[in-house]
Amino acid sequence: MHKYRTHNCSELNKLSVGQTVKLSGWVHRRRDHGNLLFIDIRDHYGITQLVFTDQDLSLKDRASYLRYESVITVEGKVVSRDQDNINTTINTGEIEIVVTSYILESEADMLPLNVNSEQEAPEDIRLKYRFLDLRREKLHTNIILRSKIIAEIRKHMISQKFTEFQTPILTASSPEGARDFLVPSRMHPGKFYALPQAPQQFKQMLMMSGFDRYFQIAPCFRDEDARADRSPGEFYQLDIEMSFVTQDDVFNTVEPLMFEIFSKFSNKKVSNPPFVRIPYTESMLKYGNDKPDLRNPIEIIDVTDIFAASTFTVFKDNIEKGFVVRAIPGPKLLSKSRKYFDDLTKFAINEGANGLGYITFGYEGEVKGPIAKFLNESQLQNLKTAAKLTNGDAIFFVCSKELEAAKIAGKIRTKLGVDLELIDYNRFEFCWITDFPFYELNEDTKKIDFNHNPFSMPQGGIEILEKAQTQEELLQIKAFQYDIVCNGIELSSGAIRNHKPELMYKAFEIAGYSKQEVDNRFGGMIRAFKYGAPPHGGIAPGIDRMVMLIADTANIREIIAFPMNQQAEDLLMGAPNYAEEKQLRELNIMLSPSLRNKLIKQ
Repeated sequence: MHKYRTHNCSELNKLSVGQTVKLSGWVHRRRDHGNLLFIDIRDHYGITQLVFTDQDLSLKDRASYLRYESVITVEGKVVSRDQDNINTTINTGEIEIVVTSYILESEADMLPLNVNSEQEAPEDIRLKYRFLDLRREKLHTNIILRSKIIAEIRKHMISQKFTEFQTPILTASSPEGARDFLVPSRMHPGKFYALPQAPQQFKQMLMMSGFDRYFQIAPCFRDEDARADRSPGEFYQLDIEMSFVTQDDVFNTVEPLMFEIFSKFSNKKVSNPPFVRIPYTESMLKYGNDKPDLRNPIEIIDVTDIFAASTFTVFKDNIEKGFVVRAIPGPKLLSKSRKYFDDLTKFAINEGANGLGYITFGYEGEVKGPIAKFLNESQLQNLKTAAKLTNGDAIFFVCSKELEAAKIAGKIRTKLGVDLELIDYNRFEFCWITDFPFYELNEDTKKIDFNHNPFSMPQGGIEILEKAQTQEELLQIKAFQYDIVCNGIELSSGAIRNHKPELMYKAFEIAGYSKQEVDNRFGGMIRAFKYGAPPHGGIAPGIDRMVMLIADTANIREIIAFPMNQQAEDLLMGAPNYAEEKQLRELNIMLSPSLRNKLIKQ
């Protein structure tokens, strides 16, 4: 018989009755019924119930002192449970093991958190003792789910004739939009490597190297703050790049993968390909953001023209200054109290609005609200028709600069969707956001900057860049850039790439980069462009966010084995930490006097 186990803790069933078996695992739960002692033993696979009887009082007495999470190896005979004691929630629920001997392999100390329940513990405790936290059923299941999803992704990509490559971790800094993690070089004093924010340049150069369809489960590193859907420090993405493709080819590659993965690992209804495609400007208008949750049926409309012709001077005066008016329908809101309307106004103000106007349409068609009197009957009817309102509905108004109005209206749309229970949480609704602006105006410098990805192809090529003479014309240029969004969460950005050196120089020149700066910062890429670069494009869906959605958890730390906390600290391993003086000298690094004095005092 094997030293530790003949079976795992999920294998035994009624067909095993009568067998002598050996199991190893953790003490999960203990129940003393006097003449019988029950212990649940748990391993990676499941749980089996052990029984200690009065036939061996010494064995039963010793077992009664076993601490939770101690590791034991037991030997015994499989017997059927009484009909009244069958546990249908576990695979081994029809049997139990009458123990004849056990060995204590490792005794556990007093536990800082409960493993045998889903009772929440403080986050700092969970992360410091992550090895215990990972033993809990829900988290353990999430990590296994993550592994299965990644395995299925690999299987799918290989079946579609993609080849998996590994790209460097120590590389040069790149303009991906976030701060780099820098790694000092011992061999080159004063110089630093950067951890890749994404394998962007490498995957493009693989296409220029003659490879056709690349993928990688790629680690990416960005020195940015944590959010519920974004882990600080590092994350993983399904990195994809293809040669000789159009935007449609990328969509047709990604959509079957998303449908397959989300359908296989979830019981929710998944959007059927082809996914809805929404231009960026339309998304900003209808949903107030570029990552819309399409489970919410509310659509924002522009009513600037209606109010420009009204007698409501507050809006009219602002419209003359360049403001817009966005309207957010509130279906069947007359059932809500006046307090709800007041609370929604406070919510809008907290989000940056100066206030929140509204109009209600009564069940008999009567019109009420603070600004209803400023619109004539024709204008009210036009408003009702444009917003597809019926009697019993309300409509809210935000007046501000275009982007600010979109943001506030989008927040109100989301809140109404939740408050009015309009969202179907049993669906995964995918969409593509397309036609992003190639450039944007930097609010700090008031200069032209790249909007999304500096390596993307502008729609119209170099001719459209050369033709544009003003900032306004440059800001109107669209790019072959796209995002895939699911339930209001952006899973990935992607683009058809610029593969022409003269176009790259021109695009960066407009953004304020000289030819020499481009050569210095992107030397490898621009050299590759000059030796025959194929048209190519790609995308990189976030693994962490995909698993978070499928696992139906609100926090990304619940699907990562060893995450950092909100302050980008690894409480388990104690990182980041101070380096020893010897290490700093080897790297030619000197700390600032203030920090050095602080360390000396410690």
